[in-house]
Amino acid sequence: MKNFMLSVLMFAGFVSFVSAQDRNDADFSPWQFRLRGVVVAPAESASIGTIGGDVDISTTVIPELDISYFFNRNWSLELILGTTKHDVKAVNTAAGDIDLGHVWLLPPTLTLQYHLTTSEKFIPYIGAGINYTIFYSADEGPVADKVDYDNTFGFATQIGLDYMLSDTWFINIDLKKIFLQTDVTVNANTALGASVPADVDINPWLIGFGIGVKL
Repeated sequence: MKNFMLSVLMFAGFVSFVSAQDRNDADFSPWQFRLRGVVVAPAESASIGTIGGDVDISTTVIPELDISYFFNRNWSLELILGTTKHDVKAVNTAAGDIDLGHVWLLPPTLTLQYHLTTSEKFIPYIGAGINYTIFYSADEGPVADKVDYDNTFGFATQIGLDYMLSDTWFINIDLKKIFLQTDVTVNANTALGASVPADVDINPWLIGFGIGVKL
């Protein structure tokens, strides 16, 4: 608990220090919004109990909204919002390939970013942060009676580039990697006479392109 409170105080001090540097700059815009189209491509693998095998999770394309608050011209926090639907299969198991239906993921992600501002047009950035993924509206498919996914925390890394079209508008390309693992329980008592546990690594790549605005 002491270490946690110390980390909170250190982060609060860092935020206070960097935010003070641009308070008197009339041209400084703290809020930034991006709307991206994002390809979500899982780099999946699984350890499946009882029947063995692996997992196959579909790639999908989604809209994504990002809200950034800049402490100064270099440092910002970005909240990344979007939801995805993925088809899921257990493959190469002792019972063959099993259609596990689909599941929706709501993965809000918060990253701390550093922006390199040596150019007025090209502004690259890197970021890292945390993710919390909520699994919802799971459809179990034709074989399982029920599929349960545990909500879970993950770690996120990010690299991207803003290209300024004007003082207000810009286009953006962005690449994120989320290190995401969940415990899954497949209740297949009717078809297989067993409840099957699985440790699933989803680890998606998020490849985005979009437009942004400074306010």
